[in-house]
Formats: sequence, C-alpha cells, structure tokens
Amino acid sequence: MNSLEFDTIDALLQRPSELTQQIGDRLHTHNSRESIFAMEGVDLAVASAVLFLLGRQPGKTNHSEEVCLILNKRSADVRQAGDLCCPGGRVSPRLDAGLAKLLRLPMLPLARWAFWPDWRKRRPYNVKWLRLLLATGLRESVEEMRLNPFGLKFLGPLPPQALVMFQRVIYPMVIWVTRQKRFYPNWEVEKIVSIPLRDLFNPVQYARYRLRIETASATENVNTFPCFRYEKDGENEILWGATFRITMVFLNCVFGFLPPDFDSLPEIRGHLSRAYHSPTP
Repeated sequence: MNSLEFDTIDALLQRPSELTQQIGDRLHTHNSRESIFAMEGVDLAVASAVLFLLGRQPGKTNHSEEVCLILNKRSADVRQAGDLCCPGGRVSPRLDAGLAKLLRLPMLPLARWAFWPDWRKRRPYNVKWLRLLLATGLRESVEEMRLNPFGLKFLGPLPPQALVMFQRVIYPMVIWVTRQKRFYPNWEVEKIVSIPLRDLFNPVQYARYRLRIETASATENVNTFPCFRYEKDGENEILWGATFRITMVFLNCVFGFLPPDFDSLPEIRGHLSRAYHSPTP
C-alpha cells in the first residue's frame, strides 16, 4: 500500500460514514489538482457516463453485508456481452439536459453533495458538464437496474477513461447506495454482481488476461490485459478493460492502492468472438 495500510482500510470498511467521508475528501483533493473536463468541454458525440456504485450488500455468504462495488453483467442481447460494467450509457443531450435541471432539487444527490457549492463558485465552466453527465448516469441506471435515485449519496467524479476497442470516452461518477439491497435488471443486464471492496486489495486475485479476439475479417488478434478474478457460488467473473481501469483509478485516488506488477501475475486465457462487438441476433 502506498498510502493507507490495510488495517486502516479494514477499519474504514466497518464504518460507512467515515468511509464515505474519506472517499469524498480524497476525490475532491484529486480533482482540485487535475481537471476532469477539458477547457473545450465534453465531446457529446463520444461521451458516456457511468455510476461507480458502492454500498453495503450481501457478501460472499449472502447472509452478511459488507461494502461492495456493485456492477452489471452485460446480457447476450448487447455489445460486449458477459462483461462486468458500471451502469450507465451514452449521453442523450436533450433528454439529459432536461433531467439535469432536476438535480437542483434538494432530495437528489447532487444538491446534497458537500462540494457542490465549491464547484459552483470555483468551477462554473465545469458545473453544466458534471450535472449533465450525472443525469445521464442516473437515467441509464434507473433503466438498467431500477436504481432508486432518491437513495443515493454523490461522492464525486473520477477521471474519464477512453475505450480501447470503441470510440467512446467514459465519465465515471462515484455513488454511495444508502439503502437499496435489491435491483431489478432489464434486458440489457444478465445479473448484478457485487464484489466486496475488501477483495480488491487481495493481490492473489489479480491476473493477466490473455485474449484471442476475432476480427470482422475472421482473423484473430491476441492481446493481454490486467484483470481481477472474483468467484462466488461456483461462478467466476473477470473484471477487465475500462471498468478495471476505472476501479484501479478509484483505489489509487482514495486508498493509494496499486495492483501487483503486471509481469508477476499468473496468466488466464479467454476468447472474444466477433459477436462481442455486436448484440446476438
């Protein structure tokens, strides 16, 4: 650990109010040094917004709760089927601009964010983008998993991530789910996967993901990516790609955690068919 020792992290995981305070403060410090948005603003043609959801959820035993990262597993009816991802999607400029105005209401998470007055005062050119992207993430999450927008605490934005295989820039928003325990996935989501935050600090669960990737011309490329392995109820899940990078940025910003050296990791193998790039008919 570069900043916080595991004993300190473990203690924070037992006290959600202190944990959320820590997350909010660390994100605000990071964002004060580095701007989330470019001076020219956000290119809405390629922008997506996602919610990096945290909250107390059933852990590996299903009988006890612990702080988890709450993810969607994409269904076979959408692109990138089988991937773990944060709920969210592409910006709908007109619709989301209208929804963004509602975020001024005191019962919604942005108005209750501790650092919202500071952003409005010191970063007025960023305020509209933050509000628009948070509205996008909330709208998509309500659609995908019936997330309750009134039971959330906004903790701050994370730096954007550009996708490798698609022309897309993802803007993550860190959210604490205060009460909701059950979610109701729509057709885009196979299931909800909650990964205990504690497990993400375990170096044994990291690996190199060697992927054979079919192209449109029926040839194959081979690429290797860092990943995190999670097992529950006999099922193995692989966290990799943009969602893995978002998670590592979060862990580093908030806890000073870095994953094990890539070259030291064990290798696991996988395969992506051409259907990965388009939904199954």
